[in-house]
Amino acid sequence: MVRTAGVDEVGRGALFGPVVAAAVVLQPDMERWLQQQGVADSKTLTHKKRQRLVAVIKSAAIDTQIGWVSVRQIDRINILQASLKAMHRAVVRLSPQPNQCLVDGNQPIPDLGIEQQTVVKGDQSVVAIAAASILAKVWRDTLIIRLAQRYPGYDLASNKGYGSPKHLAGLQTLGPTRYHRRSFKRCQHPASPPTIFMDQSAL
Repeated sequence: MVRTAGVDEVGRGALFGPVVAAAVVLQPDMERWLQQQGVADSKTLTHKKRQRLVAVIKSAAIDTQIGWVSVRQIDRINILQASLKAMHRAVVRLSPQPNQCLVDGNQPIPDLGIEQQTVVKGDQSVVAIAAASILAKVWRDTLIIRLAQRYPGYDLASNKGYGSPKHLAGLQTLGPTRYHRRSFKRCQHPASPPTIFMDQSAL
């Protein structure tokens, strides 16, 4: 039996928080039903619709898994490698393991040991990848909204860690937090102390 996983990541361009990936293996012949339910590229859906679709996707899946890479690791290995590592972590947690993976973008996942195919804009054309994009975004958005309560002043609940005007204004006024990506130029505040990486176990 061929088990194909769709894999996608979110948060690659954010200034704050981890990069998060999801891997989804769908039950046979569920793609059309998921499309009828509204599964599509997460960027085209409202927050409310994405949340509703999480349960729909999980009901149609053999398994779904999340993988993430912390801010500390992003700063250490760069955001591209961190994104690929997050996808790797999501895939290897799947049970049973897929026979092949359809990966959003143009970069294969290193050292995966599973046949894979990259699909540029796959979240727009492959249902399993679109489903993964939804699960990853809902998981990450939920985390960022929770962290926003601990770090007011950056409008994180609205921008989800991306570089909105209010977020950039907060960086200029308050400097970066422990969850900002110090390797990103816009997070390098001139008045901030030297970078001290702290425990990222909360992410």
